Amino acid sequence: MSQNKPVYLTAEGLKRLQDELTTLKTVKRQEIAAAFEQAIEEGDLRENAGYDEARRAQWDNDRRISELESILARAVVVEAGNGTPSVVGLGVSVELETDSGARMSLTIVGSHEADVFNGKISNESPMGQRLMGKRVGDRVEYPSPKGVQSYTIVELTYK
Repeated sequence: MSQNKPVYLTAEGLKRLQDELTTLKTVKRQEIAAAFEQAIEEGDLRENAGYDEARRAQWDNDRRISELESILARAVVVEAGNGTPSVVGLGVSVELETDSGARMSLTIVGSHEADVFNGKISNESPMGQRLMGKRVGDRVEYPSPKGVQSYTIVELTYK
């Protein structure tokens, strides 16, 4: 991923990442320091599994801190609008209906907030790309393992 590419986040997503960063820098670092202390007390560090595990935890923690700092430095917060959106964009919830009448709701978010299990899809995902810029009444076709699925956009709201 490009280090200069903007990272689009909702205000909720920005807060979640900021909270994670704070936790990693405070709580997690203290836990790792305690694990190091315990391993050192056990003696010989050359064959000390606790010490090796603490080192791995420290590397993982530092890597994630660096990643979060990079993301937050490039963050562009997408503000939810007022009223009803006219087109699908970041921060917009989309109510879709299949030809059989089944409905599903998706919220378009930046790639770092995507959570398919909670109905949040990235604007960069194949389905997100197909939805971006569409309006209520537009049909969207999406290839799936079951064949091409057709959806009609029935409602747009701000998340």
